[in-house]
Amino acid sequence: MKKIPLCLSLLGLSLCLNACSEPSKDITLPSGFSLSVYSDNVPGARQMALGSKGTVFVGSKKTGRFYALIDANADYNVDQRIIIKNDLNLPTGVAFNKGDLYISGPDKILRYKNIEENINHLPQPSLVTNKLPEDSHHGMRTLEFGPDGFLYTQIGMPCNICQLQNPIIGSILRINPENGNLSIYAQGIRNSAGMAWRPGTTDLWFTDNGRDWLGDDLPADEINFAPTEGLHFGFPFVHSQNTPEEDYFDKRLGEQTFTPPAVLLQAHTAPLGLSFYSGRQFPTDYQGSLFVAQHGSWNRSTKVGYRILNLRLQKNTIISKTVFAQGWLNGAFSNGRPVDILTLKDGSILISDDKAGKIYRITYKQ
Repeated sequence: MKKIPLCLSLLGLSLCLNACSEPSKDITLPSGFSLSVYSDNVPGARQMALGSKGTVFVGSKKTGRFYALIDANADYNVDQRIIIKNDLNLPTGVAFNKGDLYISGPDKILRYKNIEENINHLPQPSLVTNKLPEDSHHGMRTLEFGPDGFLYTQIGMPCNICQLQNPIIGSILRINPENGNLSIYAQGIRNSAGMAWRPGTTDLWFTDNGRDWLGDDLPADEINFAPTEGLHFGFPFVHSQNTPEEDYFDKRLGEQTFTPPAVLLQAHTAPLGLSFYSGRQFPTDYQGSLFVAQHGSWNRSTKVGYRILNLRLQKNTIISKTVFAQGWLNGAFSNGRPVDILTLKDGSILISDDKAGKIYRITYKQ
């Protein structure tokens, strides 16, 4: 059997990383926008984080591994994919801060110091905290650094609907990255998988997925606004615009009140990642707007979601809501499920897709 020279094999691998997968022709965008495949070999791709040298780190639904995507020549095509192994179950959440990468499984958060400097010879990560619940149901954590320098993560409810005694379940936590000390920032949250601070403010926005088994159109999914700590967003006592939950409303503490959603989304569309657009490549109307990834339904007679929304804000009020990218859903069949959104330095955006195992890039040219 004729041997293929090693150099040609490596060249073929490099070309395949860049060009073996064409973007789906089904995905439609507004005029002037284009979609390409940034990387097509990222199984279970979830949250993304951008390193200071341009490395894109991607959390994963695959046990014990996440990814570093390197664009060595800055042409916005991935030249190298590195698999980073660890002992985490569902290492989905990633956050980059001051040269260090933080990665979360359901029960713990790890820290890789100076990760881009040591990407090919990584030392063992240090432990930030191991005080998170072990439940994997709604246990795919998201990590974000807030403007206060603290690390935030969400703790989903390990049920469709229930009331538990542990106060950190159904909350957003604020964690000191140096000593792992944690406190509750917000409560009454069923299953959030996306957090973002509006640039230039300390205002936190986050997604929340409504419960199942109330039919096709209830309850609404939510985007919530938490400008201060200590707010309660209603779960499990109310849903949607503070509509009482029949079996739980009377169990609330006295005349306890709840913060209503900033905007309601169609039930079962499953909003996950959200991101304020911080680039300058897109038209002016998009700058400072909010992109939301709708992962898509499962508990519905006909599927909905599987798309990217764009929301425009005026002060702290959402004034418009439009579909930005769609086509992952074709009737009853879906060819992908968008998860997270990340703005690159040139103003383009990346979208992770955990079903197709791809990272897409969207650019704009007038």
